[in-house]
Formats: sequence, structure tokens, C-alpha cells
Amino acid sequence: MDPAQSRLVPIPPDPAVLYPDVACHGSLSAALRFVAGGRLASVALTSPEGDPLTSAAVDCPAPHRNSLQIDAWLHGRRWSIRGTDAFDDMALIDGRTDDLDQVAVAARAWHDGESLSDISRAAPFVHLTGRFELPGPDPAHRTESEWQHLRLEASELPYPWAPTYRNLIESAYAESALRSLYPFTSHWALRFSTTTRPDLNPTGPCLTANSDGTFGVGRGLLTPDLGLFTTPGEAVARAVRELSRGPMTD
Repeated sequence: MDPAQSRLVPIPPDPAVLYPDVACHGSLSAALRFVAGGRLASVALTSPEGDPLTSAAVDCPAPHRNSLQIDAWLHGRRWSIRGTDAFDDMALIDGRTDDLDQVAVAARAWHDGESLSDISRAAPFVHLTGRFELPGPDPAHRTESEWQHLRLEASELPYPWAPTYRNLIESAYAESALRSLYPFTSHWALRFSTTTRPDLNPTGPCLTANSDGTFGVGRGLLTPDLGLFTTPGEAVARAVRELSRGPMTD
């Protein structure tokens, strides 16, 4: 990095300075046990040796859940959580808070296998991603789960182009030929796969929602070589016609 540029990049403070209450316990996991007041006594809770003050993981006996990941922010006092599905490592819950006690509440609920909605009720900072918690890698249910995640995500986006993107997602979901495919995004382009994560098999064209309110359809990523349209319905219809012609590759 150029020396002039390096001066513009904020250097994070020492975690022990930013989190003295955590440092006095030696690790984030130990600090969580302390603030929990015994609620995490029987829970497998660890911090990595190389990063004990800013990272912790909470085990969950449920086979379909990975450990809950907890991370401290580097430039300000705040903690983030991420709880993922064991089959494709996609987030079921996430969230951020400056209240470590609330993190402990969420950690206990995740470990105990409480439902996603119950975890959110117990610790209101927890955000549900819209994905379903499924007991197995069933392709149809995982496809529907990902669609629901994309729909919720689109409804929550704060960007000026969010309404256009949301209309595209909803129009694609309303079309059965696309709804049966596993959806995923790349650079906010809507794409489709005949298989679920982690081994995606992309098929069909890409759909894009543009800042000028138009909708693009293309064979490649962000290349509307199949047309620009003024409504999402027209773009979806064009994508379906192209899909019916057979497999496409990048």
C-alpha cells in the first residue's frame, strides 16, 4: 500500500483497550460466561488462541446447525453474531448489538435448539434471514427457503434502486418455471441453478434491476444482450423463453 494511502486507513485500537471488560477475563468466551451468570455453564463455548478477545463460537448439539459465531467489531464496541445451517453454511440468523448480555441470551437459545423465531423474541437484536431451518438437504425445500431469503432481503434493502430490485425478485418468484430453480445472486444479478449449494449448476439467463428502472436479461453476468425491458414481467417472460431453449453456460 502507498504510504499516503495507508495514512487514510484507520488503524483499529488494541482490542484490550476497546474491550477492557473482555480482556480482564482473558477471552470473549470467558466474558460471555461471566455476563451470563451461569446460563452458559454447560455450553461448549470457545475462543481461538490467536484471537481470544474478538471471537467466540457456541456449540449446538442439533445436527442441522453449525456453531454460532460471535465476533467483536474492530473500530467500535459492538458484537455481531451469525448462525448458519450445517448443510450449506448459509445464515439463518444474524445481528449486531452493543449489549454483551443479549449476545449471551442468543447464544444460549441457539445452543438449546430453540426455534429461530423464539431466539429473536428472546434477544430482539437477532435478525431472521428468511431461510427455513430444515432437518435435511431436501432440494425442493432448500430452494423455497432461498427464495424466501431473497424476498425478505429485497424488502429490507435501503438503496434507492431497492424497489426495482424487489419487483424483479417478486416477478421471478411468481413464475413457476423460475420458482422451481434454486436462486442466487452475484453483484445483485438474479441467477438460477438446477442444484442447491454448495455445488451450484447455473442455468438460464441472468436478470438485473437497473438504476434507471429498467430490467435486463442476458446470457452473461451484467450483460443485457437478450434485452432491456421497462417492466419486470417482460424481463421474466424473456428469461423463461430463453430457459426453455435448453441449458446455458457462462
